[in-house]
Amino acid sequence: MPPKAPKGEYIETDTGNKISRRSQIHGTQHIILGGKTVIQSDAVIRGDLYRSPTSTSTSTTSSSSTSTTNPSANPTHPQPAPSVAITIGRYSYISRQAILRPPSRLHRGVYSFYPLKIGDHVFVGERAVVEAATVGNHVHIGKEAVIGSMAILKDFAYVLDGAVVAPGMVVPSWCVVGGAPARIVGEVGEGVVGR
Repeated sequence: MPPKAPKGEYIETDTGNKISRRSQIHGTQHIILGGKTVIQSDAVIRGDLYRSPTSTSTSTTSSSSTSTTNPSANPTHPQPAPSVAITIGRYSYISRQAILRPPSRLHRGVYSFYPLKIGDHVFVGERAVVEAATVGNHVHIGKEAVIGSMAILKDFAYVLDGAVVAPGMVVPSWCVVGGAPARIVGEVGEGVVGR
């Protein structure tokens, strides 16, 4: 019997995502990867933190079992969509020890989690913590940066290493932010991104 081939560092999905075997991904049923995304070792993605459907659990359970067995279920009562905690777009890169978790806040006396949506071509640096509501396309999040809960990073935003983006802050497109707390320190010009 020939010896078993050693397992590689990465698992590759059908859509070309490469996920380190040493990453910690919780709640995979609540995470969507767009394709061609790389998740490095020791990265933590918390898909297990998600918002539960607002309907009662008994009606959700019975209606979801009906929809799987009876495709012509009553159209006047739409079935709840599966809860998505984190969406990561195509060609994104999650560095070592980065942490992605859905944003949360206290709403009407209930502590709730909301979806984290990350766009295409996003770079998340080593040991960065991202708890934003939205991260646009072509965004760079530097090493050890902290993106606070419900923050919004628009397309082409650039977060410098070690920056702390306050909860709820909106970083406009083409802006460079840095510092703790983060503030706009410049604009992304030609050739600036990637230096």
